[in-house]
Amino acid sequence: MNSKLKVLFLSVMMLSLLALAACGDDGSDSAEEGDYSKAVDYTITGIEPGAGISVTTEKALEEYEELDGWSVEFSSTAAMMSELEKAYKEEKPIVITGWNPHWMFAKYPDMKYLDDPKEVYGGDESIHTLARIGLEEDMPEAYKLIDQFEWDVEDMEEIMYEANDTGEEIEDIAKRWVEENDDKVSKWTEGVADVDGVEFELVSTPWDSERASSSVLKEVMEQKGFKVSVTPVDVAIIFESVTNGDADATIAAWLPYTHKEFYEKNKDDLVDLGPNLNGAKIGLVVPEYMDIDSIEELKAK
Repeated sequence: MNSKLKVLFLSVMMLSLLALAACGDDGSDSAEEGDYSKAVDYTITGIEPGAGISVTTEKALEEYEELDGWSVEFSSTAAMMSELEKAYKEEKPIVITGWNPHWMFAKYPDMKYLDDPKEVYGGDESIHTLARIGLEEDMPEAYKLIDQFEWDVEDMEEIMYEANDTGEEIEDIAKRWVEENDDKVSKWTEGVADVDGVEFELVSTPWDSERASSSVLKEVMEQKGFKVSVTPVDVAIIFESVTNGDADATIAAWLPYTHKEFYEKNKDDLVDLGPNLNGAKIGLVVPEYMDIDSIEELKAK
Protein backbone atom coordinates (compact mmCIF):
# COMPACT_ATOMS: atom_id res chain seq x y z
CA MET A 1 0.00 0.00 0.00
CA ASN A 2 1.50 3.36 -1.08
CA SER A 3 1.67 6.36 1.24
CA LYS A 4 -1.41 8.12 -0.23
CA LEU A 5 -3.55 5.01 0.22
CA LYS A 6 -2.29 4.62 3.80
CA VAL A 7 -3.29 8.19 4.62
CA LEU A 8 -6.73 7.68 3.03
CA PHE A 9 -7.21 4.39 4.89
CA LEU A 10 -6.29 5.91 8.25
CA SER A 11 -8.58 8.88 7.65
CA VAL A 12 -11.54 6.60 6.93
CA MET A 13 -10.78 4.55 10.05
CA MET A 14 -10.65 7.64 12.26
CA LEU A 15 -13.95 8.91 10.86
CA SER A 16 -15.55 5.53 11.50
CA LEU A 17 -14.33 5.47 15.11
CA LEU A 18 -15.59 9.00 15.68
CA ALA A 19 -18.96 8.07 14.24
CA LEU A 20 -19.22 5.04 16.52
CA ALA A 21 -18.32 7.14 19.53
CA ALA A 22 -20.90 9.76 18.64
CA CYS A 23 -23.81 7.40 18.21
CA GLY A 24 -25.51 5.46 20.95
CA ASP A 25 -29.22 5.52 21.68
CA ASP A 26 -29.23 4.22 25.27
CA GLY A 27 -28.63 7.53 27.04
CA SER A 28 -25.00 6.73 27.84
CA ASP A 29 -23.69 9.93 26.25
CA SER A 30 -26.09 12.02 28.30
CA ALA A 31 -24.99 10.18 31.42
CA GLU A 32 -21.31 10.75 30.68
CA GLU A 33 -22.05 14.45 30.32
CA GLY A 34 -23.80 14.41 33.68
CA ASP A 35 -27.31 14.76 32.26
CA TYR A 36 -28.74 11.81 34.12
CA SER A 37 -32.22 13.27 33.84
CA LYS A 38 -32.25 12.85 30.08
CA ALA A 39 -30.55 9.48 30.34
CA VAL A 40 -33.40 8.08 32.46
CA ASP A 41 -36.00 9.83 30.30
CA TYR A 42 -37.10 12.00 33.25
CA THR A 43 -38.58 8.92 34.89
CA ILE A 44 -38.38 7.60 38.44
CA THR A 45 -38.79 3.85 38.64
CA GLY A 46 -41.22 3.12 41.46
CA ILE A 47 -43.31 0.44 43.11
CA GLU A 48 -47.03 -0.03 43.68
CA PRO A 49 -49.22 3.09 43.46
CA GLY A 50 -50.69 4.00 46.84
CA ALA A 51 -47.68 2.79 48.84
CA GLY A 52 -46.36 5.39 51.28
CA ILE A 53 -43.22 6.06 49.31
CA SER A 54 -45.22 6.30 46.06
CA VAL A 55 -47.50 8.96 47.50
CA THR A 56 -44.50 10.87 48.88
CA THR A 57 -42.73 10.70 45.52
CA GLU A 58 -45.74 12.25 43.83
CA LYS A 59 -45.44 15.09 46.35
CA ALA A 60 -41.74 15.42 45.52
CA LEU A 61 -42.63 15.94 41.86
CA GLU A 62 -44.75 18.90 42.95
CA GLU A 63 -42.26 20.35 45.45
CA TYR A 64 -39.06 20.24 43.38
CA GLU A 65 -38.92 22.47 40.31
CA GLU A 66 -36.04 20.27 39.15
CA LEU A 67 -38.59 17.46 38.77
CA ASP A 68 -40.93 19.50 36.57
CA GLY A 69 -41.92 17.25 33.68
CA TRP A 70 -40.80 14.08 35.46
CA SER A 71 -43.05 11.08 36.06
CA VAL A 72 -43.07 8.01 38.28
CA GLU A 73 -43.34 4.64 36.61
CA PHE A 74 -45.51 2.67 39.05
CA SER A 75 -45.37 -1.10 38.82
CA SER A 76 -44.38 -3.50 41.59
CA THR A 77 -41.44 -3.91 43.93
CA ALA A 78 -40.31 -6.97 41.96
CA ALA A 79 -40.47 -5.06 38.67
CA MET A 80 -38.53 -2.14 40.11
CA MET A 81 -35.82 -4.46 41.40
CA SER A 82 -35.63 -6.15 38.00
CA GLU A 83 -35.00 -2.78 36.36
CA LEU A 84 -32.37 -1.96 38.98
CA GLU A 85 -30.56 -5.25 38.36
CA LYS A 86 -30.42 -4.60 34.60
CA ALA A 87 -29.11 -1.06 35.08
CA TYR A 88 -26.63 -2.06 37.78
CA LYS A 89 -25.06 -4.81 35.68
CA GLU A 90 -24.41 -2.40 32.81
CA GLU A 91 -23.70 0.63 35.04
CA LYS A 92 -26.53 2.56 33.43
CA PRO A 93 -28.28 5.45 35.17
CA ILE A 94 -31.47 4.76 37.10
CA VAL A 95 -33.44 6.61 39.77
CA ILE A 96 -35.64 4.46 42.00
CA THR A 97 -37.81 4.80 45.06
CA GLY A 98 -35.87 3.20 47.89
CA TRP A 99 -36.27 2.43 51.56
CA ASN A 100 -34.51 0.80 54.47
CA PRO A 101 -34.90 -1.91 55.55
CA HIS A 102 -34.67 -3.57 52.14
CA TRP A 103 -32.51 -6.37 50.81
CA MET A 104 -31.33 -4.21 47.89
CA PHE A 105 -28.78 -2.60 50.21
CA ALA A 106 -27.38 -6.03 51.06
CA LYS A 107 -27.21 -7.17 47.44
CA TYR A 108 -26.12 -3.80 46.05
CA PRO A 109 -24.04 -2.13 48.78
CA ASP A 110 -23.03 0.71 46.44
CA MET A 111 -26.40 2.44 46.54
CA LYS A 112 -27.05 5.90 47.96
CA TYR A 113 -29.95 8.18 48.84
CA LEU A 114 -30.13 11.51 47.05
CA ASP A 115 -30.12 14.44 49.48
CA ASP A 116 -33.59 15.83 50.03
CA PRO A 117 -33.12 19.54 50.97
CA LYS A 118 -36.87 20.21 51.08
CA GLU A 119 -37.30 17.19 53.41
CA VAL A 120 -40.23 15.89 51.41
CA TYR A 121 -39.24 12.35 52.39
CA GLY A 122 -38.41 13.38 55.95
CA GLY A 123 -35.44 12.12 57.93
CA ASP A 124 -34.80 8.79 59.58
CA GLU A 125 -37.93 6.95 60.61
CA SER A 126 -38.94 4.29 63.09
CA ILE A 127 -41.36 1.42 62.67
CA HIS A 128 -43.82 1.49 65.55
CA THR A 129 -45.94 -1.08 67.32
CA LEU A 130 -49.57 -0.01 67.68
CA ALA A 131 -52.15 -1.85 69.78
CA ARG A 132 -55.89 -1.61 70.17
CA ILE A 133 -57.21 0.08 73.27
CA GLY A 134 -57.95 -2.54 75.93
CA LEU A 135 -55.34 -5.08 74.78
CA GLU A 136 -53.26 -4.69 77.94
CA GLU A 137 -56.26 -5.62 80.09
CA ASP A 138 -57.53 -8.39 77.79
CA MET A 139 -54.19 -10.02 76.92
CA PRO A 140 -51.48 -8.80 79.34
CA GLU A 141 -48.95 -11.43 78.19
CA ALA A 142 -49.39 -10.54 74.52
CA TYR A 143 -49.22 -6.84 75.32
CA LYS A 144 -45.97 -7.30 77.27
CA LEU A 145 -44.36 -9.36 74.50
CA ILE A 146 -45.17 -7.00 71.65
CA ASP A 147 -44.13 -4.07 73.82
CA GLN A 148 -40.71 -5.68 74.32
CA PHE A 149 -40.31 -6.67 70.66
CA GLU A 150 -37.46 -4.66 69.11
CA TRP A 151 -34.78 -5.47 66.54
CA ASP A 152 -32.38 -3.86 64.05
CA VAL A 153 -32.46 -2.90 60.37
CA GLU A 154 -29.71 -5.45 59.69
CA ASP A 155 -31.83 -8.23 61.24
CA MET A 156 -34.75 -7.52 58.95
CA GLU A 157 -32.58 -7.08 55.84
CA GLU A 158 -30.83 -10.38 56.58
CA ILE A 159 -34.13 -12.26 56.33
CA MET A 160 -35.27 -10.34 53.26
CA TYR A 161 -31.99 -10.85 51.41
CA GLU A 162 -31.91 -14.58 52.11
CA ALA A 163 -35.48 -14.93 50.85
CA ASN A 164 -34.62 -13.11 47.63
CA ASP A 165 -31.34 -14.94 47.17
CA THR A 166 -32.64 -18.47 47.77
CA GLY A 167 -36.30 -18.22 46.84
CA GLU A 168 -37.20 -19.66 50.23
CA GLU A 169 -40.35 -18.37 51.93
CA ILE A 170 -39.82 -15.50 54.35
CA GLU A 171 -41.90 -17.32 56.96
CA ASP A 172 -39.52 -20.31 56.93
CA ILE A 173 -36.42 -18.12 57.15
CA ALA A 174 -38.01 -16.19 60.01
CA LYS A 175 -38.47 -19.41 62.00
CA ARG A 176 -34.81 -20.26 61.51
CA TRP A 177 -33.79 -16.72 62.48
CA VAL A 178 -35.70 -17.07 65.76
CA GLU A 179 -33.88 -20.33 66.51
CA GLU A 180 -30.49 -18.75 65.81
CA ASN A 181 -31.05 -15.51 67.76
CA ASP A 182 -32.10 -16.64 71.20
CA ASP A 183 -30.15 -13.77 72.79
CA LYS A 184 -32.51 -11.23 71.23
CA VAL A 185 -35.66 -13.33 71.47
CA SER A 186 -35.15 -13.96 75.18
CA LYS A 187 -35.34 -10.21 75.81
CA TRP A 188 -38.72 -10.03 74.08
CA THR A 189 -40.16 -12.90 76.11
CA GLU A 190 -38.64 -11.90 79.46
CA GLY A 191 -41.36 -11.99 82.10
CA VAL A 192 -43.97 -13.26 79.63
CA ALA A 193 -45.87 -16.31 80.90
CA ASP A 194 -46.98 -19.11 78.58
CA VAL A 195 -50.62 -19.19 77.48
CA ASP A 196 -52.79 -21.91 76.02
CA GLY A 197 -54.12 -21.18 72.54
CA VAL A 198 -55.03 -17.52 73.05
CA GLU A 199 -55.93 -16.09 69.64
CA PHE A 200 -54.11 -12.96 68.50
CA GLU A 201 -54.79 -10.99 65.32
CA LEU A 202 -51.88 -9.08 63.77
CA VAL A 203 -52.37 -6.82 60.73
CA SER A 204 -49.55 -5.79 58.43
CA THR A 205 -48.72 -4.62 54.93
CA PRO A 206 -47.71 -7.22 52.30
CA TRP A 207 -44.21 -5.71 51.94
CA ASP A 208 -41.27 -8.07 52.50
CA SER A 209 -39.99 -5.91 55.36
CA GLU A 210 -43.25 -6.28 57.27
CA ARG A 211 -43.59 -9.93 56.29
CA ALA A 212 -40.22 -10.48 57.94
CA SER A 213 -41.12 -8.74 61.20
CA SER A 214 -44.61 -10.23 61.40
CA SER A 215 -43.29 -13.73 60.70
CA VAL A 216 -40.65 -13.41 63.41
CA LEU A 217 -43.12 -12.10 65.98
CA LYS A 218 -45.68 -14.76 65.04
CA GLU A 219 -43.12 -17.53 65.59
CA VAL A 220 -42.06 -16.15 68.98
CA MET A 221 -45.65 -15.67 70.16
CA GLU A 222 -46.65 -19.16 69.06
CA GLN A 223 -43.75 -20.59 71.03
CA LYS A 224 -45.36 -18.95 74.06
CA GLY A 225 -48.69 -20.64 73.29
CA PHE A 226 -50.53 -17.97 71.30
CA LYS A 227 -52.47 -18.80 68.15
CA VAL A 228 -51.44 -15.96 65.83
CA SER A 229 -52.93 -14.96 62.50
CA VAL A 230 -51.27 -12.32 60.30
CA THR A 231 -53.51 -10.48 57.84
CA PRO A 232 -51.84 -8.42 55.06
CA VAL A 233 -53.87 -5.33 54.20
CA ASP A 234 -53.54 -1.82 52.82
CA VAL A 235 -52.02 0.80 55.13
CA ALA A 236 -55.32 2.59 55.66
CA ILE A 237 -56.95 -0.68 56.73
CA ILE A 238 -54.15 -1.33 59.23
CA PHE A 239 -54.98 1.79 61.20
CA GLU A 240 -58.71 1.30 60.81
CA SER A 241 -58.52 -2.31 62.03
CA VAL A 242 -56.50 -1.52 65.14
CA THR A 243 -58.64 1.52 65.92
CA ASN A 244 -61.97 -0.31 65.73
CA GLY A 245 -60.66 -3.43 67.47
CA ASP A 246 -60.91 -5.81 64.52
CA ALA A 247 -57.17 -6.44 64.95
CA ASP A 248 -55.17 -6.63 68.16
CA ALA A 249 -52.02 -4.90 66.93
CA THR A 250 -49.66 -4.01 64.11
CA ILE A 251 -45.89 -3.70 64.04
CA ALA A 252 -45.89 -1.97 60.63
CA ALA A 253 -46.47 1.75 61.30
CA TRP A 254 -43.73 3.91 59.72
CA LEU A 255 -43.44 7.16 61.71
CA PRO A 256 -43.22 10.09 61.88
CA TYR A 257 -43.36 10.66 58.10
CA THR A 258 -44.57 7.84 55.88
CA HIS A 259 -47.78 7.02 57.75
CA LYS A 260 -48.21 10.42 59.39
CA GLU A 261 -51.60 11.11 57.83
CA PHE A 262 -53.09 7.81 59.06
CA TYR A 263 -51.49 8.12 62.48
CA GLU A 264 -52.71 11.67 63.13
CA LYS A 265 -56.23 10.66 62.19
CA ASN A 266 -56.32 7.64 64.53
CA LYS A 267 -53.78 8.29 67.32
CA ASP A 268 -56.40 9.02 69.99
CA ASP A 269 -58.08 5.66 69.40
CA LEU A 270 -55.08 3.35 69.65
CA VAL A 271 -52.05 2.72 71.87
CA ASP A 272 -48.59 3.60 70.50
CA LEU A 273 -46.02 1.30 72.13
CA GLY A 274 -43.13 3.07 70.40
CA PRO A 275 -40.50 1.88 67.93
CA ASN A 276 -39.77 -1.78 67.31
CA LEU A 277 -37.10 -0.75 64.77
CA ASN A 278 -35.08 2.45 64.42
CA GLY A 279 -33.16 3.72 61.40
CA ALA A 280 -35.80 3.21 58.73
CA LYS A 281 -35.62 5.59 55.78
CA ILE A 282 -37.28 6.36 52.45
CA GLY A 283 -36.20 8.48 49.48
CA LEU A 284 -34.87 8.51 45.94
CA VAL A 285 -31.96 6.13 45.47
CA VAL A 286 -29.27 5.83 42.79
CA PRO A 287 -26.16 3.67 42.31
CA GLU A 288 -22.87 5.11 43.57
CA TYR A 289 -21.45 5.15 40.04
CA MET A 290 -23.81 8.03 39.23
CA ASP A 291 -22.00 11.29 39.99
CA ILE A 292 -24.95 12.97 41.65
CA ASP A 293 -25.79 13.55 45.31
CA SER A 294 -28.99 15.57 45.54
CA ILE A 295 -32.47 15.75 44.06
CA GLU A 296 -31.66 19.37 43.21
CA GLU A 297 -28.98 18.16 40.78
CA LEU A 298 -31.64 16.62 38.56
CA LYS A 299 -32.97 18.70 35.68
CA ALA A 300 -36.48 19.68 34.65
CA LYS A 301 -37.67 18.33 31.33
